[in-house]
Amino acid sequence: MTEESTAQAAQGCDAFVSYASQDAAVANSIVESLESQGLKCWLAPRDVKPGAEYADAIVRAITDAKALVLVMSGSAIASAHVGREVERAASKHKRIIAFKIDAAPLSAALEYFLSQSQWIDVPALGMKAALAKLAEAVGQGPVSSAPAIPPISSGGITQRIAIAAAVIVALGVAVGSGLYLWKTTHGGAQVPSVAAITDKSIAVLPFVDMSEKKDQEYFGDGMAEEILDLLVKVPGLKVIGRTSSFQFKGQTQDLRTIGEKLGAHYVLEGSVRKSGDRLRVTAQLINSLDGTHLWSQTYDRELSDVLKMQDEIAIKVVHALQIEVSPTFAVPRPALRNTEAYTLYLQGMHAGDRFEPQGWEQAVNDFKRALDLDPSFTEAAAAAAGTYQYGGQVGYVSRDVAFEKTRQFAELALKIDPHFVAAHALLGSIYGSYAWDWPAADREIKEALSLAPDHPETLWAATVLSLTLGRWDDGVKFAIAMQEVNPLDPDGYFWLSYAQMGRGRLAEAEAGIRRALELTPTYTYGPYTLGLVLLARNRPQAALEAFLKEPSEGGRLNGSALAYFALGRKADSDAALAHSLKRKFIFSTGIAAIYAYRGESDDAFKWLDRAYAEKDPLLYAIEYRTEFDKLHDDPRYKAFLKKMNLPE
Repeated sequence: MTEESTAQAAQGCDAFVSYASQDAAVANSIVESLESQGLKCWLAPRDVKPGAEYADAIVRAITDAKALVLVMSGSAIASAHVGREVERAASKHKRIIAFKIDAAPLSAALEYFLSQSQWIDVPALGMKAALAKLAEAVGQGPVSSAPAIPPISSGGITQRIAIAAAVIVALGVAVGSGLYLWKTTHGGAQVPSVAAITDKSIAVLPFVDMSEKKDQEYFGDGMAEEILDLLVKVPGLKVIGRTSSFQFKGQTQDLRTIGEKLGAHYVLEGSVRKSGDRLRVTAQLINSLDGTHLWSQTYDRELSDVLKMQDEIAIKVVHALQIEVSPTFAVPRPALRNTEAYTLYLQGMHAGDRFEPQGWEQAVNDFKRALDLDPSFTEAAAAAAGTYQYGGQVGYVSRDVAFEKTRQFAELALKIDPHFVAAHALLGSIYGSYAWDWPAADREIKEALSLAPDHPETLWAATVLSLTLGRWDDGVKFAIAMQEVNPLDPDGYFWLSYAQMGRGRLAEAEAGIRRALELTPTYTYGPYTLGLVLLARNRPQAALEAFLKEPSEGGRLNGSALAYFALGRKADSDAALAHSLKRKFIFSTGIAAIYAYRGESDDAFKWLDRAYAEKDPLLYAIEYRTEFDKLHDDPRYKAFLKKMNLPE
């Protein structure tokens, strides 16, 4: 787009609407209200024409607008790009109208630039009255009842220099702080280190539901997740995992802060508005280090074109980041065969995220119905496989049924698409944890790694397999990779702790699990694992304190039985064990671990045999669980490992 056409697009605009991405819903409401009264608005990314430079379009739009409407909130105050828009408007002597939606205090920079602005206090007036006042201000000049911000007394060039210095310092901190990661030294300990944010890294945030009834949250989440899954296949691009990036759902943090916390140079965000079979999706790619927009586009399509739309967004991102991909990546997928099946699939994913029995059952039913409507729906087949695997692990369905259904649906997904990464990772996981067919597990996980080496589920499966087979160094490598793609997820540090225990590096193991608990203090089996490390370090009282903080009842009771025994309190250990045995749902491997730790070998092997007969999904962990160390010299232990096809 030429400079002339860009300027022409903004000419005659009554209001440029400046807002932080977290306040997109309010910004859209303002635009709808003003435009319904004949006032022309300019809103990014809506009014950035295809092919235009994003920053140039914004600068020209502000220059040609009669006023700037600032959606003032804590997010806007923290946003670097909002600050630049306000500064640009002030430098051009534009009227600035602050539409204040919360009570966040102004920064010094914004206070300076808004010293002569008009305010509309939404909480005080109510949204309807505030929008009416805004229309009056935009269309007729000053709002008589809106208080002005008192001018700053010091003022002048000295203050402008101070503000600029503060911004430079803030940017320096944002660029340099990075993430708290673990780096491996040859034969040495794990040490914390600051990692620079690579310029080929991206996080995809959940797309905001902009539908009228606010009932399409599942669709926004699904759009973001599927684009993320496309990008994770791009060689050389670090894609932050869903577990970390979705933690910012519904929050109002500035994108620069989000990028810093995730270790992502770029952030992709967007919105979804679905009405019947019509879909409007807006996506924008933002440099999280300085808040600049690299690319933005709005798509108005039929729902049947949603896959093509996702492909186009992924391709635009890759091109914007100047990454070379194979020609096949740029070939869009065909239209949906069945839009109802796709909707059911997204609803099933959303239901499964509730992690409770009713949500699990709804997810299974939705995926099956989607496959009935479209038997070629690869994603639905893989999702059904993963849901059944989870159900077997937590007891929603018998383990035999879980294994068979997981295998059945994963193989169906691979029959449809032999290169579907998640299906290979799932098969590798269940071949190990359920069938104890380690060569098959190894084969499937290696195939998944070859297709997408940074896929979060694949890295998890590779980490667990490495620990199961006693490949401690590989376990450390994969656990660190898990941390890099999911920096806010405690899983990577949890598994790193077990890998370090396997290597006999207890100080590093303790540091790893403590980091996991810093990220998520209520992390299930986090306090239990910390207790194991402390027991191994001959600190039984500290271990007991850790065990008593374990969120899961089974882990809390089993850990207490271990710690009480180490403290010489056998009666208390017996009581905790008895209480654990009365629970409705128990893992036999956990009971075997207590007997093994207490040196009661006969009972330990009795419960191990029971775990084997039950196909206990925790039994694969026997080689790296320190509770079983006292059994290692017993001939029955080697025989048991052989029965499980594990290396001695």
